[in-house]
Amino acid sequence: MEKLVEILQEIRPEVDFAAANNFVENEMLSSLDVIALVSALEEEYKISIDGVDIVPENFNDLAAIKQLVVKSGAIL
Repeated sequence: MEKLVEILQEIRPEVDFAAANNFVENEMLSSLDVIALVSALEEEYKISIDGVDIVPENFNDLAAIKQLVVKSGAIL
């Protein structure tokens, strides 16, 4: 989880992702941020995130992002 927080902080350093949830719903992540996050996650974990999985629910909190990364083939 710590690495996920680091990646998120690189995209939006002003947000405390470790203490927050509903990232998309609360506008902590914009649609462009989500695209940057997908790219960073794919690079960091050497995975490919399926386009059908790029939906707000998968980026609303750390648990959802972790689940998406694992579903996409990463071992955390």
